[in-house]
Amino acid sequence: MAKTWKDKDISLDPLKNQTIAVIGYGIQGDAQANNMKDSGLHVIVGLKKGGPSWKKAESDGHTVMSVSDACKKADIIHVLLPDMIQSQVYKDEIGPNLSKGKALSFSHAAAIHWKWIIAPDNVDIIMVAPKGPGSKVRETYLENFGTPSIVAVHQDFTGKAWDRTLGIAKAIGSARAGLIQTTFQEEVETDWFGEQADLCGGSASMVKAAFETLVEAGYQPEIAYFEVLHELKLIVDLIQRYGINGMWRRVSETARYGGLTRGPMVMTSDTKDNMKKVLKMIQDGTFNKEWISEYQKNGKDAFDKYMKETDAHQIEKVGKQMRKMMWPDSTE
Repeated sequence: MAKTWKDKDISLDPLKNQTIAVIGYGIQGDAQANNMKDSGLHVIVGLKKGGPSWKKAESDGHTVMSVSDACKKADIIHVLLPDMIQSQVYKDEIGPNLSKGKALSFSHAAAIHWKWIIAPDNVDIIMVAPKGPGSKVRETYLENFGTPSIVAVHQDFTGKAWDRTLGIAKAIGSARAGLIQTTFQEEVETDWFGEQADLCGGSASMVKAAFETLVEAGYQPEIAYFEVLHELKLIVDLIQRYGINGMWRRVSETARYGGLTRGPMVMTSDTKDNMKKVLKMIQDGTFNKEWISEYQKNGKDAFDKYMKETDAHQIEKVGKQMRKMMWPDSTE
């Protein structure tokens, strides 16, 4: 059974005299920096000079400076940059200012686990990974609750790495919901697998295949869209709130019987075997090498050809019209 913590188990006192530099001010950086500031911690923000987030961070009440200067002043350097730029920023600005006893902190473990960043052995290396987007991290904090996080210590040089880790998790509100101990390796491998096999890759592929099956059988694309895509959120919300069997108990008897008996016809043992192949490619570094190679050659264009294929798919063309009908003021 994994070790867990709740808010009452943790004190912020070990962080009261620490300076935390949040590096990056995207959706997670914005949320976590503001939550920590509102929790009474001393937060500064390190950004690229002249970047688009500089004024936003200042308007939110933060002291903003270059990444180098922020790292010089910080006791804890909390890296919330996109994965693929972390290595270069570390080499240029973070590493030269990472002195003995400081902590290098992340919300995703890939850079350390895959050795995109090789940190010295005289610092703490820690992780607080909220299990939700930054918008939810901020929203739930303001509602006096929080988004749960998984937490890990990769290197405890000072003997206080866990105090730092749990303090950050408490300050962003996550301990109100609950914290679960993990490792850097486990976080990376399960996170990537979930994205590829289930949450993003698997679900999107399943929805497209179900849509194609109905349309190719002669059904109206608009009706197919509603049945296989639009209503999916309703079911996912039930599963998240009540569990899988809780969902079965809250749908119609026909849906329950049909889903229980036909679901395994769609998600077969072959599907699970393919999931195992996806996991193996993550575990043995195949996916990491492929992704790094593609990004180095093509940058953000690495996935453009796949995105263009989906843009051209009938489900997206129909979907844009359906979404305009339901949310006329929205922009995509």
